Amino acid sequence: MPLPESFMMELKARNDIESVVSSYVNLKRRGRNLVGLCPFHSEKTPSFTLYPENNSFYCFGCGAAGDAITFIRRIENLDYLEAVRFLAGRSGLAMPEDQADDGQAKLKASILEINRTAARFFYHTLYTPSGAAGLQYFHSRGLSDQTIKRFGLGFAPDSWDSLARYLRSKGYSPEEAQMADLLIPRRSGGHYDKFRNRVIFPIIDLRGNVIGFGGRVLDDTKPKYINTSDTMVYKKTMNLFAMNLAKNAKNGFLILAEGYMDVIAMHQAGFGNAVAALGTALTPQQARLMARYVPEVIVAGDADEAGVKAAARDIGILRDAGLKVRLLNLPDGKDPDEFIRRNGPERFQLLVEGAEGDVAYRLQVVKNRFDLTTPEGNVGYLEEAVKVLATIDNALECEIYAGRLAQELSVSRDTLLGQVRDQRRKNSRILKRQQFREIQKQTAGYTDQVNPERSKYPRAARAEETIIAILMQNPDYLSRVQAKLSSDRFLTSFHRRVYEAVCRELEAGIADPAMLLADLGEQFSVEEMSSISGIAARRAALQNTGDSLQELHDCIETILQEYEKNRIKDISSMSPEECAAYIASLKKKGC
Repeated sequence: MPLPESFMMELKARNDIESVVSSYVNLKRRGRNLVGLCPFHSEKTPSFTLYPENNSFYCFGCGAAGDAITFIRRIENLDYLEAVRFLAGRSGLAMPEDQADDGQAKLKASILEINRTAARFFYHTLYTPSGAAGLQYFHSRGLSDQTIKRFGLGFAPDSWDSLARYLRSKGYSPEEAQMADLLIPRRSGGHYDKFRNRVIFPIIDLRGNVIGFGGRVLDDTKPKYINTSDTMVYKKTMNLFAMNLAKNAKNGFLILAEGYMDVIAMHQAGFGNAVAALGTALTPQQARLMARYVPEVIVAGDADEAGVKAAARDIGILRDAGLKVRLLNLPDGKDPDEFIRRNGPERFQLLVEGAEGDVAYRLQVVKNRFDLTTPEGNVGYLEEAVKVLATIDNALECEIYAGRLAQELSVSRDTLLGQVRDQRRKNSRILKRQQFREIQKQTAGYTDQVNPERSKYPRAARAEETIIAILMQNPDYLSRVQAKLSSDRFLTSFHRRVYEAVCRELEAGIADPAMLLADLGEQFSVEEMSSISGIAARRAALQNTGDSLQELHDCIETILQEYEKNRIKDISSMSPEECAAYIASLKKKGC
């Protein structure tokens, strides 16, 4: 059931896109529009553009686009109705009482219920004889029963179907549990438990929902860890372990660790601001999530070689999110969990207080790679150090480190700063080439997963896009277009769906661009809405002052020509029997 138009208009009025987006992105005015660093991909130069006139946004770097609802769907990982509820709550607007959840929302709610039920099963199993090995493991790692309860830790028994039977007894079907990635289908039929003979770490989102699980073996079985795959309620690249607890910490910074046990050990020791990525390398989305709550992150990765490499990668991602970064200097290759158990929370607190800035850390890592007793070693260190300094945005900070480095290596500070400027120009050229290639790919359709047929029919696809964009800008042209062009002449199925949906909305009198996008948002996924909004935004960016009617006529002719060419091509490849059947069908239609 569609939401009432009056409600949607009020929702839009109370949540103008500038106020919504500025809660997540630092925006600067550029003419009539606003620009900022895109929250959906890593970039140095702003390509994210906000159009207040039609309440939409478009990123010229990654192609993300849409209205305020689409923005919230993307950044908060919500479906359409959840995003509407989010914005309604944000603006103090009551949802229509008779509005029932749609099928997708009900399915998400069901998966969350199944996850919570599974979490209870794992927790209770931990304190039964079949979970004794798991409980012994947690106790051997120094965890108290209070900590175990706080994190909802559990154990998956050494059985193929213990969870499956338990969920069935609670009224959940195997198919539902499979959608939660708790059960795996057998080739011969039936299902078996995904998590078996493992200690369990529930993953909880910011609203307190159990959205997934991590499982660790107690022996040398591989893989050591398995995790919930992406589901309707869980995206590992967009969530952080223990962020539901750490977001309430008052320290003003977060501690980013590598694993579940490191985080839990830190929380038990009094460091309630610790979080970890979820079985994958840190992502820009996770960095931006942290930046919503704190201005600074201390990286507390393992002190081994792999940990050092991971820290070096994480620094750039965290800096791109606007975060100040410091690094914990853990001695002797220890991880936070081991250090706290051996040395206590007080010593760990001293490490936190003495965490060094990321530039000093990166320079030290570079320095350790070279023999500074040789001229070649000094040159190598200097060349790599220049690359580090070139990534510093703050000019004063860069000059301070350049001065220290010049003094350390007995070189001219001015010469060193000149090398840094050259490196920055080089970095800028490389970045621009990468962005240009990405835009070329998007324009050509090679990376268009929403409309993969675009690369097959590029000329028709461009004309289809233009017609859709012109109609969204000029609803009065609808009857002229419909008189000459039916949707079955569109060669790309996605554009055909969009054209049909736009025509339906315009026929219903929805001519306001903001309301049109909002209504389309109910019918298309967030990725599809980005593509639709991008079509409109690219047209707006052109500031076309030409004859729209003539352009419309030309595009209609192009589509009809391409359709005919494709039809002839299809006929030429038919067998005699298929050709005869095709001609017969045309006669039947009166053609």
